[in-house]
Amino acid sequence: MAISPRYTREIPHRYRLEAQKFECGAVSLATRYVCPDSDCKKSKKITLKGTGKILTYTIIHIAADAFAKETPYAVAVIETDEGARLTAQVVDCNFDDLKIGARVELVFRKITEEGASGIINYGYKAVLV
Repeated sequence: MAISPRYTREIPHRYRLEAQKFECGAVSLATRYVCPDSDCKKSKKITLKGTGKILTYTIIHIAADAFAKETPYAVAVIETDEGARLTAQVVDCNFDDLKIGARVELVFRKITEEGASGIINYGYKAVLV
């Protein structure tokens, strides 16, 4: 069984903010076959607006090698207006302006380059609004 590369499997949620809305009302950004809250299996595809709020955040001072040149940087758990949750780097802000409940917009940005192949991974980062 061949498995497609991660960067192609993640295109719907990482590149187009496509999520699943289950019949019970729960929203999941990652593809799931069963709702983790209610075990319902019926869902439909939705496109997220790309706005939400910070649930919690941290400032990273010591990072993995791939992100070491970017330290310090902020990472937050964000809940979109539709109810999906994701983790994203918060960029273009003063750390003093970060707070729980702050409104953010998800913007499409370069995330990393993978090893010698140089595959560029894109995704969403958050900016304060």
